[in-house]
Amino acid sequence: MPSTPAFVLDALIFIGLAWVAWRALGRSIPIAVIPIIIGLLLAATGALPAGWGVPSKLGDQIGFVGVLLLAFTAGLETRQSAHLPTAADATPLPRTQALRFVASAGMALLLPFALGTLAAHYYFTGLPGWEAPKGGAWMGALAIGLCIAVSALPVLIGIVRELGPLHRPLTQLALRIAVIDDAVLWIGLAVLLLAAEGGSLLAGASWSTVLAVGIVAVLAVAGTLAQRLHRDPPTWAIWLMLPLFLVAGAWASSQFGLHALLGAYFGGAMVPPAWTKRLPVERMGQLALIGLAPLFFGHSGLKIDGSVLGWASLQASLALLVLAVVAKLVAVLLCPPASTLSRREALAVGALLQCKGLMEIVAATILRDHGLLSEHAFAALVTLAVLSTLLTGPFFRALVRRHAQADTGARQAV
Repeated sequence: MPSTPAFVLDALIFIGLAWVAWRALGRSIPIAVIPIIIGLLLAATGALPAGWGVPSKLGDQIGFVGVLLLAFTAGLETRQSAHLPTAADATPLPRTQALRFVASAGMALLLPFALGTLAAHYYFTGLPGWEAPKGGAWMGALAIGLCIAVSALPVLIGIVRELGPLHRPLTQLALRIAVIDDAVLWIGLAVLLLAAEGGSLLAGASWSTVLAVGIVAVLAVAGTLAQRLHRDPPTWAIWLMLPLFLVAGAWASSQFGLHALLGAYFGGAMVPPAWTKRLPVERMGQLALIGLAPLFFGHSGLKIDGSVLGWASLQASLALLVLAVVAKLVAVLLCPPASTLSRREALAVGALLQCKGLMEIVAATILRDHGLLSEHAFAALVTLAVLSTLLTGPFFRALVRRHAQADTGARQAV
């Protein structure tokens, strides 16, 4: 099929059909997972004839631009919380509570990472087809552990908005933890890729690598100076600067032998927070999430070898889901983010934090492209991300509903 009709069909399937399905389901599930589900179903059934030209080359390019923008807005969200739901009335925490909160965020990330890594090393990487093509057994296990530890900030923001203001204190705690964990995830991803590359990065250093280092340094210094001088440029100038941070960050990280998505995220994180207050970050994220990135995520599902999407893969995904959910819940029970939370409220926060969303798929894609995940592991992790995201809202509502019923029963007994 010619390129233009192929792209139109591509967009109709992964953008148009996904949007129609989302509306038909009453927006009851996050729109982010629908293109992935469509891609997985098409890959598993082989229902899409190869001659139709889907996935199209133009669709690949537009989808990649969309996920670059999604990673960039995730970086903006990490540095600036003014646009987050419920953040306007948030007050700084006292020192003791702040330390407790940071410890809870660390526990919510480290415990799932440790348990996921150990489970992957001693069990999952021993399954047929799960061994990482590069890096050895431990590198592959660390890659899976990193994906298990993800808390998806962009999708979680959308879910929290759908939950409304009724449970504001709990959802605000979860978002604050997700901001920290999201930043640590990307840093950990970069460290893991650098460790996997070993000395090859320095051995292959060239003028472009030196230029990339200089660009990153200039962006970091410019962002810091702009923040300290408290001189905000006109809004139009900020809009002109944003593509520079995005493109420069993505290009620099690719020159380091890393993935362009890493650079896009850190490019967004280097934009001064005072600038992002004046930007429609939420709308930028929605444009990427609904209008561009579905092509990337749909193609990610579609390009999975249909032969690996069987009962064994689903079993592995369910086992990983149980591990990821239990690890997050145990983490917040062991170290709750606030001393005033009841056990069920802490579990509700954990239910939100177990959301994997799109960020796990982005991380898994990067790790697969660098040979740290096999196709079998990638397929299971993509399925895990879908299941985890679908579970988040109903799981949270069930926990807070039971808590409210318990409170009502206690008051009636008195």
